[in-house]
Amino acid sequence: MKKLNLTYALVIILILFSAACKKDKGNSNNSAHDAKEFTTLFGPKVQTMQIDASTSNTFTLKGGTKITIPGGIFRKNGVTVTGTVTISAREFLDRSSILFGGANTNHISGAPLHSDGFIYLNASVNGVSVDKKLDQFISVSIPAKRTGITQIWEGAENVNNDNQFAWQAPLKNPNGANGIRMESNAIQGFYNFDMGNLGWINCDVFYSYTNPKTTVKVNLVNNPGKLASFMGLDGETFVYFCAKGSNVVAQLYTPEGPNAVKSYDDMMPVGAQGKYISFSIKGGKYYMAVQESTITANQVVTLNLTEVSEQQIQDVITSLNNY
Repeated sequence: MKKLNLTYALVIILILFSAACKKDKGNSNNSAHDAKEFTTLFGPKVQTMQIDASTSNTFTLKGGTKITIPGGIFRKNGVTVTGTVTISAREFLDRSSILFGGANTNHISGAPLHSDGFIYLNASVNGVSVDKKLDQFISVSIPAKRTGITQIWEGAENVNNDNQFAWQAPLKNPNGANGIRMESNAIQGFYNFDMGNLGWINCDVFYSYTNPKTTVKVNLVNNPGKLASFMGLDGETFVYFCAKGSNVVAQLYTPEGPNAVKSYDDMMPVGAQGKYISFSIKGGKYYMAVQESTITANQVVTLNLTEVSEQQIQDVITSLNNY
């Protein structure tokens, strides 16, 4: 009997321990435990391939982006690279991929951009990245979902020394941009252009809205965490404005008090219709708030985050592709 009681007691302890572990990890049905895991799991996947650095290589990514890399253009610490190089790439070609990836379409000035698609491109040797600057330009063709001209940008990480992200004019290099915006016209379903640096490469135009601009403030009620940085590398809570009928994913990441955030000053177009969305992943639990609104002068929006399922957040983000 004593032996039976001891076994029973051990079973009870194991059950209680298991329940405590599940509680600590939040909802066991959720895949990601925090914002960083969320962007890794549900953002665009890294595509890798190996090439010979000494020869010209042309390849197409899964989303249709075409890239041509001439031979002999890579350097590591200033020394020309030969032999096998590993190429890593990610494609952000629709609104949901931008949101799932924790990225945005913010211009460095704070003005919202309409995205025509962007990629991340890196090259490494034995796990160590080569120099970002290239000896020659690479040719990039991003699938065009509309007609007309787009502009070419490169990503700037750690904006305002706050681990945030925005887009800026390409730096001077083989493309000769020297801070001047490059342009590309849609030809046979692609935006075709050259780039002289690795990293974040983007086709965007400024959000076409001529109305007066204003500053928007968003109060976050029941916010479980702090504002998330680029790709969720830090923090838990994202806040966005997604414009209706235009691929604008404007992230609001400037703190305005303990549980409030604001847009860049005088950059949000009065009269633009869209959805404010905030979502947060903390301790394995998911929270979200969505509000459709038309921007007004000095607008103050209140978003009340409530606990939701991982699937609910996925469904809302995916639906914004057709918004």
